[in-house]
Amino acid sequence: MTASGTGPSDAALRERAARVIPGGMYGHLNAALHGPTYPQFFVRGEGCRQWDADGREYIDLMCSWGPIVLGHRHPKVEEAAARQLAQGDCLNGPGPVMVELAELLVDLVPSADWAMFSKNGTDATTQALMVARAATGRTKVLKAHGAYHGADPWCTPSPAGTTPNERADLIEFTYNDLASAEEAAARADGDVAAIIVTPFKHDAFEDQELADPEFVRGVRALADRIGAALVIDDVRAGFRLDLRGSWERYGVRPDLTAWSKAMGNGYAIAAVTGTDALRDAATTLYSTGSFWFSAVAMAAAKATIETLRDEDGIAAMEHAGRLLRDGLEEQARAHGFTVRQTGPVQIPWLSFEGDTTLEKGMYFSAACLRHGVYLHPWHNWFLSAAHTEKDIKQALEGTDRAFAETRAHFGAG
Repeated sequence: MTASGTGPSDAALRERAARVIPGGMYGHLNAALHGPTYPQFFVRGEGCRQWDADGREYIDLMCSWGPIVLGHRHPKVEEAAARQLAQGDCLNGPGPVMVELAELLVDLVPSADWAMFSKNGTDATTQALMVARAATGRTKVLKAHGAYHGADPWCTPSPAGTTPNERADLIEFTYNDLASAEEAAARADGDVAAIIVTPFKHDAFEDQELADPEFVRGVRALADRIGAALVIDDVRAGFRLDLRGSWERYGVRPDLTAWSKAMGNGYAIAAVTGTDALRDAATTLYSTGSFWFSAVAMAAAKATIETLRDEDGIAAMEHAGRLLRDGLEEQARAHGFTVRQTGPVQIPWLSFEGDTTLEKGMYFSAACLRHGVYLHPWHNWFLSAAHTEKDIKQALEGTDRAFAETRAHFGAG
């Protein structure tokens, strides 16, 4: 191990990267943001496990920050991708699989009458707002304060390299506060093209918050009343909570949904789905990318969604997530800690009571690393259908040791 706590191969790669990549790394995958013991480089994934550049094995409770939903290198997904790759990937036009994938989404998602594809979650959220503006002829967008919708200038969490004009058409409200959303709409003075909202509040550095059913229904009614499109940003939660869309459980359907992350089990793909009322507006967009129509990722996405559907992958994630949550609660109590576990069990996060600076959370997550469990101190975690009871039991053995080390360092309470 090096002085920083990372292995020699990882340290050498960081040194090389610093010479040819700005800052050596950038964005939320920059391990320097997570703590000095976090590895930056990984070489292999299998099922619910990853290996870093120094060969250390971890039970993966981040699932590559969400894209892995069936487990790394799932055989059905890899077979579908390989079969398509043997025929061609980036061609003069899309393969037939694009139509098949769109048909699958339209059949599966009640709010989807059509689908458009791209590569990243940012592509999808931006595209959805373009459709809403094209349909309404309006400019303003209502969004929750602190909500993450991507990395383009209109939504990036960092103002670096952006101008105030690029955010001038955003009006913020407080998540789960319907009165706040109503007030934001009033400030727009009839110029709201869209209300964009996540299925639950999953902002970094703070406890997650499930959507209040009254808020969900109220936002739908507000959008209808002012003639705006309701956009669900299902990039993070999509295909983990409900294959039909994350607000189906509330009986509320959006006009537009942005999808990505888990859609292709690690292959780069995103989508926007929408209703017939917005089809003509979507047709008018010039929205494209050199690799948006690559067939391999579409084949992987089709196999991923079909496997989740046919093998009840969401139930498997719920089961694993419940075992993890119950085990962590019991361990925390045994070691004298009060913790909060928030969000759906498939997309969990743990925080320590009173740990406003996340000092305990950072120490605990670093201790988990030492015992072969990869989770995160300030970003929500992710479960996959590959997490078995045996895997969760092993992960809990690691977290139990981490709780013990955290208590030894900080004391109980």
